[in-house]
Amino acid sequence: MHPRPHTAVIGLGAMGLPMATHLAAHLPVTAYDISEPRLAQLTAAGGTPAPTPADAARDAHVVLLAVRDQQQVDTALFGEHGAARTLRPGATVVLTSTVGPDHARTTAARLAENGILTVDAPVSGGPVRAGNGDLLIVVGAEDKALDLARPVLDLLASTLTVVGPRPGDGQALKAINQLLAGVHIAAAAEAIALARGLGLDPETVVESLRHGAAGSFMFADRGPRMVETYENDAAPEVKSRLDIFVKDMGIVTGIARDAHVPVPLASAAQQLYLLGERAGLAAHDDSSVVTVLSPKDPKDAKNPKLPQSPESPKSPKSLVSPDRKGEGR
Repeated sequence: MHPRPHTAVIGLGAMGLPMATHLAAHLPVTAYDISEPRLAQLTAAGGTPAPTPADAARDAHVVLLAVRDQQQVDTALFGEHGAARTLRPGATVVLTSTVGPDHARTTAARLAENGILTVDAPVSGGPVRAGNGDLLIVVGAEDKALDLARPVLDLLASTLTVVGPRPGDGQALKAINQLLAGVHIAAAAEAIALARGLGLDPETVVESLRHGAAGSFMFADRGPRMVETYENDAAPEVKSRLDIFVKDMGIVTGIARDAHVPVPLASAAQQLYLLGERAGLAAHDDSSVVTVLSPKDPKDAKNPKLPQSPESPKSPKSLVSPDRKGEGR
């Protein structure tokens, strides 16, 4: 185990950037992202930018992937300029993205063909906690891979749980985390929508209930942003895109189906996020899903208009989901 492993971070999105800047205060860090402003922020924090994932990983002992989905994982590792082209045998890839157990196992198998180890380590906690090294990280990895990645993981996590010895084990527990998080956000949206329908002040409702038995982390965190949605003309700052939960709840319901376990609440929450995506909210903060249940304009609540199918020639452009190739998570 190298005490200060050279670490490459690929993906400087909402989670990748704060993780990279925190690591750069303690370790040599090289990073890649498509966003020049984010690379500049990493440089200001002491990191080194790279023009491609392959260049970022060239001298790395550990590569930390913080991208959006499996398609971006494949591009970052195995694409024309992918990190796997330059990583040396014995290097370790830390997969922090939520991609599901099967994808994690497939990725690990492809890397193993080149002698590269994999630590399945999806993260939870949000950007602020990422920047403070205060994340919850759940790990599936063999001992050798975990030992090599441990200096990086220990800097990022306040709670690190080793779930099992295989890539995919961490993803399984992260899916359960996302089940709870997704349902809690959907429940918070229903509560605030009902409060508005009853003529109550949503801000008072959030402030009162967040401290009681009905409160949750998601209610306390997303509730104020849902209130902000109604109070301001501009949408709240995007801290977690709505289409992230479209992806994650799809993973949850998919693996539950394969395990023959009914998840009716998760399935209902998934439909709410899909409705939000169809309404053009994919790139908005996930708290904006409340407007699907209680529109900002009262007239929309009296005369709701269901989104048309994207295949319909009459489908308005505003309902077409935006491109998802944005910043990594």
